[in-house]
Amino acid sequence: MSRAPAAHGWVEDQRWTLARVAELIARLFRQRYTLRGVSLLLHRIGFSPQVPKHRPVERDEAAIATWRREVWPQAK
Repeated sequence: MSRAPAAHGWVEDQRWTLARVAELIARLFRQRYTLRGVSLLLHRIGFSPQVPKHRPVERDEAAIATWRREVWPQAK
């Protein structure tokens, strides 16, 4: 699975889920696995569960640092 999920038809987000991997295995190899079975297979070949950090593009780090330094201490 070197390609992103969008290359296989999942364009709504770019995460591989167990359900998607199971469906892709079924499509490519005509073999069905339970989600637990897919998890075991992936673990066996070295994959581990990871969740990407979601950060908005418009995030303003300088404004956040200022808020933490000036506003947050007063709010505590």
